[in-house]
Amino acid sequence: MEGAEEEPLVQCPVCLRELLGAHINSHLDRCLQAGEGEAEPGLSPPCKRQRLAAAPPGSQAQGEPEEALPAVASPVFSLFHKGRGGGQSPAAPGRRSGAGREEAAVKPEDGGSAAAGSGARLAQKLEGKPLAERLRPDTLGDYVGQERVLGAQTLLRSLLETHEIPSLILWGPPGCGKTTLAHIIANSSKKNGTRFVTLSATSAKTNDVRDVISQAQNEKRLFKRKTILFIDEIHRFNRSQQDTFLPHVECGTVTLIGATTENPSFQVNAALLSRCRVIVLEKLSVEAMEAILMRAVRSLGVQVLGQGDQCSSSATGSSSESSEFPVYIEEKALNTLAYLCDGDARTGLNGLQLAVQARLAVGKTTPLNIPKGGSADGILVTEEHVKEGLQRSHILYDRAGEEHYNCISALHKSMRGSDENASLYWLARMLEGGEDPLYVARRLVRFASEDIGLADPLALTQAVAAYQGCHFIGMPECEVILAQCVVYFARAPKSIEIYRAYSNVKECLRMHTGPLPPVPLHLRNAPTRLMKDLGYGKGYKYNPMYKEPVEQDYLPQELKGTDFFKERKT
Repeated sequence: MEGAEEEPLVQCPVCLRELLGAHINSHLDRCLQAGEGEAEPGLSPPCKRQRLAAAPPGSQAQGEPEEALPAVASPVFSLFHKGRGGGQSPAAPGRRSGAGREEAAVKPEDGGSAAAGSGARLAQKLEGKPLAERLRPDTLGDYVGQERVLGAQTLLRSLLETHEIPSLILWGPPGCGKTTLAHIIANSSKKNGTRFVTLSATSAKTNDVRDVISQAQNEKRLFKRKTILFIDEIHRFNRSQQDTFLPHVECGTVTLIGATTENPSFQVNAALLSRCRVIVLEKLSVEAMEAILMRAVRSLGVQVLGQGDQCSSSATGSSSESSEFPVYIEEKALNTLAYLCDGDARTGLNGLQLAVQARLAVGKTTPLNIPKGGSADGILVTEEHVKEGLQRSHILYDRAGEEHYNCISALHKSMRGSDENASLYWLARMLEGGEDPLYVARRLVRFASEDIGLADPLALTQAVAAYQGCHFIGMPECEVILAQCVVYFARAPKSIEIYRAYSNVKECLRMHTGPLPPVPLHLRNAPTRLMKDLGYGKGYKYNPMYKEPVEQDYLPQELKGTDFFKERKT
């Protein structure tokens, strides 16, 4: 016995018990085959380790036989239990693997109803990956929205279903389904034997792209296997990095799929655009968002209360046993969330997850009137909880992207059309989205002369004063200054006389052939005697010295009689 005690102990990687080196192999075989962490008889665990479920007190004493072990949750190494449907221990015939064992560990011992424990199970489902990532569809049949480009009988859907995938640039706002569509293509291509590689332009470098292209060349040459390369946020690549794709997309070494939130006309090389088909994805409609949220609610096991179902009392119950109560969400809350997320499915799903997790954390229950089950207590997610999670409507605005130009164009055209309500709306869209107020003020200075002009000469004074006011006090105080100026311009009379006349002058200069005509001698300045001797200023009539109108030509001889204020024929 003394020799055995001196022999070093070896720790089992499955059950974490320490055994004699001579016994470890046979013990490890039994551990892996039974899916349980039995110890050798007569050996006690070297230390206390936290398990998923604690054994009842006194259920196992030191030296107790293996058969007396209770059916507790499996130890840390769940990898060994995956796919073992028949490897159950005789001492635990009702054991399940994976998530089933974890649910069994938290299930009440008194054998409550099916609804009992739903709060705890829901909390487990919401842990880990974000809800938007967990519920990402794998097939086109589960894809919601974008009917214009992916509906039945559309060209793109036909190509995807026949696995004939061209090079694509997926352009759309955040959360509209670009990455999800690429995920569906990846699943489909892998089943068809096509290699699918994903890179993100936010972290990948040119060498990473070259490595993928080199592997694609080998795959195509040796195995006749196609490669699809998905680049997320492709607009983050500069022009030289984008040029790396050109010859390989041209010859078919790789099929490129790029996803971007920016206008490809500005952010993607024209040569690369000509080799790819641009697919414009729009932000999701409210109906599509409601369908996505309802699917998420069903997958979580949350019950939806219609508008006719009301809380029977505003009182809240105890929060200590909240995990035993089912979770409900108001239908109105889902509808509100569908509106507030502004067509962004990721924002909607993550907002739903945040609201549910917050209610589970608070743990307060509410008496409810259930149509089929009468009254019951449950955890209720209301419209106010959803609004609290999002705080405010999700405003899609990018100061450096296309939406920046779209909104300023809408503001300009609304003022030109004398629509004061639309003008204020587009101004607010820009300012609340984080636009620089001085940029808006500079555009208003331009508008004062371009669209109002001499119809109201004070408009330019208003615009300059608004710019100075914004420069002095900044946001948010200057927003009302810009609002005043915008409404003034929307109500002011409009005239493009100056703008059109100057445009005619520019056109005259562009269309002129040959050397430009010289300045007439009588209009030239003559500061020196030499210039006077050459005839500079000779014959010029100084208008203030004449009481009557002076007949004098001021245009070059070739343009004599030209009227730039008359509308020219195009």
